[in-house]
Amino acid sequence: MIKNTLLVVHPTRPEALDFAKELIEEFSKVGIGVLTNYPGGVSDSEELSDKSNFDIAVVLGGDGTILRAAELVLGKDIPILGINLGNVGFLAEITRPTASALVAAISHGNFRGEPRLLLQHEVLRDGEVIATGWALNEFTIERSHAQMAELFVQIDDRPLSRWGCDGVICATPTGSTAYAFSAGGPVVWPEVEAIVVLPLAAHALFSRPMVISPNSSVVIDIESPEAMISADGMRKTPLLSRDRIVIRKSPLRVEIIHIESAVFTDRLVAKFKLPIEGWRGE
Repeated sequence: MIKNTLLVVHPTRPEALDFAKELIEEFSKVGIGVLTNYPGGVSDSEELSDKSNFDIAVVLGGDGTILRAAELVLGKDIPILGINLGNVGFLAEITRPTASALVAAISHGNFRGEPRLLLQHEVLRDGEVIATGWALNEFTIERSHAQMAELFVQIDDRPLSRWGCDGVICATPTGSTAYAFSAGGPVVWPEVEAIVVLPLAAHALFSRPMVISPNSSVVIDIESPEAMISADGMRKTPLLSRDRIVIRKSPLRVEIIHIESAVFTDRLVAKFKLPIEGWRGE
């Protein structure tokens, strides 16, 4: 039974703020408590992250807002329901429901969940772990200045290749339709357990995207003077020569829920307006 809701609102979209007000009124009618970053709630994300008595997180915005909500609920077994308020994303609902319909679906438990694979990383410097992190979409090890990154990539403790490149993406199936997709990577259905490894503008004879086992480890040694690791494009750590990054599947999951069709094919068709009437457009 849903008793408390965390409402995460995109702060600069007027339609998100207006819809938040409608939702708060509807939630109050059915006795569901709401804590939100707008309006009339706390605005400090650290204060939000200290709260653990939520049954669901409702996100008003795009996939970027959902990624920020994932930071708040990580490890707390709180599912995320995203409401699309702009471009069609892959994590949010395809169409926006009314406030009353949304609250009715939540209060009656009319939704289904999709546990999403996460990645975790360690940064080792002189044999010591100096940083750790996680990603729902991807880790990107990339150059930090104009000079290309020199990276030595190993998979399952075996050398794969040295790349002089703009960077390397290690993506989850969720992230396969984000940065990795724009860089030429494959689309991976969310229920597939896999890791995508994708070099960016590599100066090499072999620089193809690869799909590897979720139980594999990816080790990347930094051989250029500097580089940077970015998690979901938000959490960044500067790297130095001889640093080692170890990337593996995380034991944690983030659950994305939907009140409409959760079939990924439908989202792919909606996102790219794929012609489904016939390949000749008939």
